[in-house]
Order: sequence, then C-alpha cells, then structure tokens
Amino acid sequence: MRTGVIAKKMGMMRLFQADGRHVPVTVLALEGCQVVGTRTTERDGYLAVRLGAGDRKAKNVNKPQREEFAKASVEPKMRVAEFRVDSEEGLLPIGARMTADHFIAGQMVDITGHTQGKGFAGAMKRWNFGGLRASHGVSISHRSHGSTGQRQDPGKVFKGKKMAGHMGDRQRTQQNLQVVRTDASRGLIFVKGSVPGAKNGWLLIRDAVKVPTPEGVPFPGALRRNADETATEDAPAGMIEEGAVVETATGPSAAEEAAMLKESDAAAAAEDNSAAEDKPAEEAKADDAAKDEKEG
Repeated sequence: MRTGVIAKKMGMMRLFQADGRHVPVTVLALEGCQVVGTRTTERDGYLAVRLGAGDRKAKNVNKPQREEFAKASVEPKMRVAEFRVDSEEGLLPIGARMTADHFIAGQMVDITGHTQGKGFAGAMKRWNFGGLRASHGVSISHRSHGSTGQRQDPGKVFKGKKMAGHMGDRQRTQQNLQVVRTDASRGLIFVKGSVPGAKNGWLLIRDAVKVPTPEGVPFPGALRRNADETATEDAPAGMIEEGAVVETATGPSAAEEAAMLKESDAAAAAEDNSAAEDKPAEEAKADDAAKDEKEG
C-alpha cells in the first residue's frame, strides 16, 4: 500500500472518447501537495506519510504546527492528512512535492471528502417522511414529524430517532472511481463521475481497496524530482487517455445473433410446414369445384 494525495475539487466537465461518446468527469487539482512529515514504527508505532496541501498564512497557524512546518522547511499548509503505508519503502522524503502522475489512466481510486452541508433540515427533507395530512385535522404542523416516543414506559426517546436536525457535512468515501486522465504540468486529475463535497473542498485520494492496483503505478510515489521517470504521454485536448477508454458493443452479441438466427430458422420451418399442410386442402377444394362444374 502506498500513499495517497490531497486534492481540491475544482468542478465538473466532460471529456470525449475517440468514438465521440462523452465522459462526465470531476477535475481535482493538486495545490502544493507536499510531504511535511513521516511516522515511523520506532518513534510512533506505525508507518505513515504526512502530507500538506494549499497555502495558509502563518498568523493563522498555531505554534505547534508552525514548528512542524519550520522543521520540515515547508510553507504552512491549509490541509494536512496522514496516509498509512505497509513498509518503510513506501515512505517519502520530507519536502518532496507530489505530482498528478501518481495515478495512471484507467486506475480505480477511493476519494474521501465532506458532503455538502444543508443546514438544519426538517424530517420530511432529511429522512423522506410523508408528513401529516394536508387539510383536515392538522393545525399549522403539516410538515412535522409527529410523535417521537411511546408512553410512560419506556418514558424516553430512543437514541438514533429520526428527527429534524443538521443535514449533510458528513465525511463520506466514494469507492472505485476511475481516473480517466492526468495532467502533471497543471497538476490536474480527471476522475469519472462525481465525488463528495462542494467546489474548493479538500479531498483525499487513495488507491482503491476493493480493486487490485494495476501494474505500472509509480512506487512509492510520483514526485517532482522524478517527474521524468513517472511522466505519461499526454492525450489530445478534451480527450481521455487510452488506458481509460471503455469499448461498448453497439450491435447484438454473438450469442444474441445465434439466438436470432435460430428463431428465424424455426419461423421459416414453421411456414414451410403450414404451406405443405394447406396444399392438399387447396387441391381437394379445386377437385370439388371441378366436379360441381361437370354436374352442372
């Protein structure tokens, strides 16, 4: 397991495949993503890489953090996070800057962020309650959640009761999102689909835990100092990279074609049988008609 990166959500757009189909993507930017420290087994009891991203004024940083940044010889960071690693080979040198080539096209990643906050919401919006009657017998409480307990026994409201309250702004992880393109020169990562959080929110991007990591990913990471080794070939503007192209068959599959051919053969055979059965009857009718003409 290797370290992840800290990125900022810039918004959504679309890219195109060579066949003309568009792919909705979220644009994630690496803004000064830098190693500010490490955690070792001897000193801390576990292995991890401590990253920081974004710029922050020194006057808004508390003294312990200022000392940490000064010790690492890096500028104060807006967002700091730790990423666990399996071995000491996964640790990165302090002060190294991460690049967008840390991930490759076609790779699956897990993205963690805080969802959009909705403020104080009622039970109907927050929990999809049906509300009270809209007309008869309800006095100015049509959207209330109704009773919240039972009677004297148990005499309390159970914890976890669905009621009105703060909605959104929860940490959520979206799993198995596909990286369709990276732009190391501008520090951009294009991920297929949506990710949690609002624009300009900070996100943690890691290798997917439910999907094997593909071969060819930089280990222990893609840094600015080894950019030539981890660089990938840029795709044309507005297009996704070859590794993320998904080919979808537009026509029927081989099994479907075989089934359709079998059905057509069966239908043709049935028509031939019905024609053969109808032919003697038609001949008999013609003979009867000829006899009637002779008798007449």
